[in-house]
Amino acid sequence: MRLKPILSLLAASLALASPAWSAGPWVRTWAASPGEIQTAWPGHPIVPMSDVTFRMVARVSAGGHKVRLRLSNEMTDAPLAIGAVHVALAGLDGTPQPGTDRVVTFAGQAAPTIPAFAPLESDPVALAVPSLSKLVVSIHVPGEATRVTIHSLGVSSTRIVPGDQTAAVTPAGGRTAFERYILSGIDVSGGPATDTIVTLGDSITDGAASSDDRNQRWPDILAERLGRAGMTRLAVANAGISGNRLLLTGAGPAALARFDRDVLSAPGVRYLVVLEGVNDIGSAKNSPAGAPRAEDLIAAYRQIVARAHAHGIKVYGATILPYKGAGYWSEAGEAVRQTVNRWTRTPGHFDAVIDLDHALADKADPLTMAAAFDCGDHLHPKDAGYKAMADAVDLKLFR
Repeated sequence: MRLKPILSLLAASLALASPAWSAGPWVRTWAASPGEIQTAWPGHPIVPMSDVTFRMVARVSAGGHKVRLRLSNEMTDAPLAIGAVHVALAGLDGTPQPGTDRVVTFAGQAAPTIPAFAPLESDPVALAVPSLSKLVVSIHVPGEATRVTIHSLGVSSTRIVPGDQTAAVTPAGGRTAFERYILSGIDVSGGPATDTIVTLGDSITDGAASSDDRNQRWPDILAERLGRAGMTRLAVANAGISGNRLLLTGAGPAALARFDRDVLSAPGVRYLVVLEGVNDIGSAKNSPAGAPRAEDLIAAYRQIVARAHAHGIKVYGATILPYKGAGYWSEAGEAVRQTVNRWTRTPGHFDAVIDLDHALADKADPLTMAAAFDCGDHLHPKDAGYKAMADAVDLKLFR
């Protein structure tokens, strides 16, 4: 007769002891894959800096009632001390909305150290985050911050200001950059979203040549389409890295090398869209070995599909966009692209095909991108092209 009261007390105790993140599934609602540490190139020297705050604005895809951040020191060979981290809802001007600023902790610590070559995930933060809203994330690095892990193609501005200004409404001084610093992921819980779509790709997925600070990358526009269709159970995480390749590390780890980190580890991942390969083909134009064999790229796709299927993830293959006229186009490379795209379109290789080649090709010359979509370099779309890419995705694939 005493069993019921005892069980009730036990259930209550377990409820009190349960961590905050047990309330519902986590999904990755935003991502910026770690690609490199800061490096110099012509016209872009490294700016030495220390004791600075990085303030970034990120638009999430799905919303929730709890949020957590993923910081990255994964490209860096030394531990990174963090002084403070804040997150808040962003107003129209990008400043924190009143009453929404939160201190972010990591295993209870407000000033953690991230080990070399490692990520760091925050504790859950109670904050109501609407779908397609913007968050302000401020990260203070009290020590040397010149060679931190970055995502080089932000297509969004970052304010780098002196000292710890993580709690400031409007940080003073500093400069604007267009890399993402240290922040690599945002997760939400407690909302309608239960599943994440990861888009694995290169600069075309990363949004190169799209309008700065306007969220015109094709995964951003896909998230908007999902919202309008009432498909609120889905989040979108952009795992594009500018210059990325399937097979060779260079602009970030190769897709095969970063697959576990950027795809399998994303909470809630259920779908994967793959758009990679043009850099493997094009970057080999002046190589003594010439263009990679189509068989090598196809083998990489097979690996991606097998590794994703082992985790219950559906994989949708996107055909490689036309790029004739780009600086690294060649007839040999074009032959590889055509072979790979034919394989991608063949039923049974991917769970479904998203034919972006067809969607953006010039009807009179299918080897080139239509002028209405081309940013001018014959490789990257402009905003209209990214919209055409997102519009070419059949939303029924995610029902």
